[in-house]
Amino acid sequence: MVKSAIRSIPAVLLALVMSPVVGAEQTGLRSLQALPVDMPPLIDGNGDDPVWRKARSITTRDAVADIPLTLAAVYTGQQVYFRISFPDQAPDLKQKAYIWDAEAGRYRTGPEREDTLVLKWAMDTDVTDLTISADESYKADIWYWKAARTDPVGYADDKLQIYSRGRLPQSKQLLSRGGQSFYLRRSGDTGKAAYEVLSHPEFQADSMPKYTLSKPTGSRADIRAKGMWNEGIWTLELARALRTDHPDDVQFILGQSHLFGVSRYEIAGRKPNLALQQPLFGAGEVGEHLLLTFLPAP
Repeated sequence: MVKSAIRSIPAVLLALVMSPVVGAEQTGLRSLQALPVDMPPLIDGNGDDPVWRKARSITTRDAVADIPLTLAAVYTGQQVYFRISFPDQAPDLKQKAYIWDAEAGRYRTGPEREDTLVLKWAMDTDVTDLTISADESYKADIWYWKAARTDPVGYADDKLQIYSRGRLPQSKQLLSRGGQSFYLRRSGDTGKAAYEVLSHPEFQADSMPKYTLSKPTGSRADIRAKGMWNEGIWTLELARALRTDHPDDVQFILGQSHLFGVSRYEIAGRKPNLALQQPLFGAGEVGEHLLLTFLPAP
């Protein structure tokens, strides 16, 4: 919950639109250097495994929430692991809980929104700008951790974004930095999601959950993840195979750099909504572009 961000929304978003993006082929992009390890960390959200004390962390700043995000990475021969931490006044663990409207005689969606974090990966080597104001089309692999909908079953959602000059079905029209129309399509990877929408046609209680949870399947189950909130800090741990061979995933190749960005909130092209408990929910954006690189084994 980042209530302090509400006051700075207009200035932050204006700065985001005006900031130039440095191409991945140019020097100047910082690297998150993944350290090779023999013993991987447990994905439990504690973030206190011995390997993390050896890892090289970097801190970037969220483009919209204006908070620090600290990242570290390690890898084995099969998997890559991430630890990410960020400040938050209190954990938000409910998503769109239903509230009974006695006058209307039905449930309506409440203002609660869960805590989230997004890692956004370029899926092509020629991509230099992963923002939703870019002047070139791209595809991106989305790792979307959700405190209410995916964390309880130990996963992050795996999704795909297509940002295109051409009109796409079920897409949102956006304006690029150069004043051109682009279309953003967001979809889940193949397989079953970790959550399904519940229906409550009759009164049961003043507030009811909107989702039922279960283990995801297929490509949507590629990313194991767990978060833990403690004394004003969220710590997340994520793990994924270096190569999944799924066409809707980024494939990590040792010896190569992989362009990515991070966002505290879902990147959906929405405007801040002061009626929500978390007004920036859905208004996220990539800030600093980073490179994931793999340090060679000794």
